[in-house]
Amino acid sequence: MRLLVVDPFGDGLDVAMRAHRDGHQVKHFIRQTEKSKHIGRGFVEVIDDFKPWMRWADVVFNVDNTVYLRDMASARAEGHTGIIGPTDETAAWETDRALGQRIFRKHGIPTIPFKEFKDYDSALSYVKREDRRFVSKPSDEEDKALSYVAKSPEDMCYMLQRWKKLGKLKAPFILQDFIAGTEMAVGAFCGPHGFNEGWCENWEFKKLMNNDLGCATGEQGTVLRFVKQSKLARKVLAPLGTELARLGYTGYIDVNCIIDDKGTPWPLEFTMRPGWPTYNIQLALLNGDTATWLHDLTKGHDARIWTFDRVAIGVVMSVPDYPYSHMTRKEVVGIPIYGIKPSMWEHLHPCEMMLAQDIPLRVKGEMRPMPVPATAGDYVLVMTAVAETVRDASNTAYRRLESLIVPNSPMYRTDIGRRLGKQLPKIQKHGYAQGMVYSVTN
Repeated sequence: MRLLVVDPFGDGLDVAMRAHRDGHQVKHFIRQTEKSKHIGRGFVEVIDDFKPWMRWADVVFNVDNTVYLRDMASARAEGHTGIIGPTDETAAWETDRALGQRIFRKHGIPTIPFKEFKDYDSALSYVKREDRRFVSKPSDEEDKALSYVAKSPEDMCYMLQRWKKLGKLKAPFILQDFIAGTEMAVGAFCGPHGFNEGWCENWEFKKLMNNDLGCATGEQGTVLRFVKQSKLARKVLAPLGTELARLGYTGYIDVNCIIDDKGTPWPLEFTMRPGWPTYNIQLALLNGDTATWLHDLTKGHDARIWTFDRVAIGVVMSVPDYPYSHMTRKEVVGIPIYGIKPSMWEHLHPCEMMLAQDIPLRVKGEMRPMPVPATAGDYVLVMTAVAETVRDASNTAYRRLESLIVPNSPMYRTDIGRRLGKQLPKIQKHGYAQGMVYSVTN
């Protein structure tokens, strides 16, 4: 199999490395910037231009939905049937917040009331007039700091004033009514045949610090499982199947929701691409060959490769000054990661990693300069574990992380999964996440 990973920001190293280990030919395109130029070096063949390799590839895996969409569209128009990733139209479901909400409504899925704004003054007037809690969400995902869940009208007004002073507005944003409840998402892979069997129920932990304190990040960790039956999927995802087929979408779709105290799910947003680290964690439940199942997906064949009903957890390990990434590359690149045994690669999912040379390593009792896995940025890796319960999976993932030695203050949350001990009973009484167990001792 010939796999081309089109990877603007360096998210897909895990996929490329696993396909390479499975014996496939792999070309990994990463857009070469000062931040990304070290990722994957020494592990896989990193190329500077993907276009000459499009016809060569049996499968083209475009892991992002913000760039190169026109190139993918041109390849599809020329008859390439092996492309996984969004089209311009499906990508907009995620990147245009207002459009995403209209898509839900078009398919009979109730949404939270919202209003779109193109300037901060109008939004300020609206919040003052309505005098209640709101959630701000930008259409431009480049600045996640503009996502904010207000505790009161006052702090929402302050944040709007602050963003105005900082000149943060790059694209329209929405103010959505605040609804209390439990956050839960569900996703699925789809191709020419429709949805693959297996709904991915998942719970993200987005804040930097324990107990959901600190700044928002993409994700610090996630708990997920694949199931054959999902009430949440039936309500907010399955109704979109016909539309996805009409648009010719091959890839992953995820809908994040708030389930209120009455059991009503309110969709918040789409993800129209692989989630990171969600996809890394999903691979922990994959039975078989990474590249082969992607090829099957493009051909309209459901390989039924997921392990069902078991819990997978993933924890992100980073180094300072993540998530801000203001340090120079020489300060975050080339730091060795000691303690990776061959058996650990199944559970360790490299993100910004490389193979560094001449690192001190003891070999047969003697210290020698050797090639060693190392950091290629500050978002280093995801460690996963699979178990019957959330707590058991969490304990195993953390035990594996603790066996690594990174001589530069490694960081990770130590409570990924913990809040589900209280949240699962709340949503299970309404029929969601049935059969999922936090702990056999809770």
